[in-house]
Amino acid sequence: MSFKINRKITRQIHVGTVKIGGNAPIAVQSMTNTHTQDIAATVAQIHRLEAAGCEIIRVAVPDDEAAAAISAIKKKISIPVIADIHFDYKLAISAAESGADGLRINPGNIGGKNKIKAVVDAAKTNDIPIRIGVNAGSLEKDLIKKHGGVTVNALVESALKQIDLMASFNFSNIKLAIKSANVPQSIDAYRQLSAKTDFPLHVGITEAGGLFSGIVKSAVGIGMLLSEGIGDTLRVSLTRDPTEEVRVGFEILKALGIRQRGVEIISCPTCGRCNINLFEIAETIEKKLLTKTKPIKIAIMGCVVNGPGEAKEADVGIAGGDGTGILFKKGQVVKKFPQEQLVSELLKAVDEFEDKK
Repeated sequence: MSFKINRKITRQIHVGTVKIGGNAPIAVQSMTNTHTQDIAATVAQIHRLEAAGCEIIRVAVPDDEAAAAISAIKKKISIPVIADIHFDYKLAISAAESGADGLRINPGNIGGKNKIKAVVDAAKTNDIPIRIGVNAGSLEKDLIKKHGGVTVNALVESALKQIDLMASFNFSNIKLAIKSANVPQSIDAYRQLSAKTDFPLHVGITEAGGLFSGIVKSAVGIGMLLSEGIGDTLRVSLTRDPTEEVRVGFEILKALGIRQRGVEIISCPTCGRCNINLFEIAETIEKKLLTKTKPIKIAIMGCVVNGPGEAKEADVGIAGGDGTGILFKKGQVVKKFPQEQLVSELLKAVDEFEDKK
């Protein structure tokens, strides 16, 4: 029996040209780590993110110069820009006027009712959505006191409170995020929020950490939510180059069979029967194929005898041992060659597969 995810259908909004919610594909986002005021550096990083598959980009707006830079940045890129605002509501207004495709505000630090209304009015005028980004690290003090700490109920109440406030301003062009560095807390908070509202949800685990811990936390947290049908857009938060966030995001979607982009690699963990340097071969091939965008499943196996059978679902694959390499497609051996040609033969086969698609 195949695994099927029953995705919750939420309201649909638009961030620039990208649809979020409804039946739209789950979008992969990231955030620049350049100084937004440095237009050249920010644009260069966004271009790398676009090549990696990033579909929406968020930029920090700490001052007026950063807000003004959005206009110039947008002219040089092809994906929508969300302005990330903390503390100063006037920066949200400036970013909207500068052409931002969306605003992200944090209810824990943006200010009172009048300031939020001013941001909502700017979003209405410029016809852009607002992401209400509740964060465990900056939750409203009154909610912390009411709930006896940063709890799931406190996080959910913060989000619902903001929805009600914006509804009082006749504004519903909203998406929601409710993040914590605590994975179980994040999962429970998203579950509760999803049950209480039909606004689209941006899912992620905040401050997830470096490469290994960040990938594990994000894969568990985001993956569990997506497997339950919760989530319309995602960001993997890593203390790394943001292009790696995008790559991991698509890997999570691929692992769940939700979206297919680029290469999916099947490779054996190796054992005492392996007579080739499979670690080096797999790493070389992975790096060579990073820029591929068309879906393809490849196998890199260490045993000529069992490799094709163990990876028969792969579109193309290689296996080697005792000086001989083989190329197989859908489990059937199609070519034999010297073991030294394993990498080149697989790369050639991938190119041929793409040409036929």
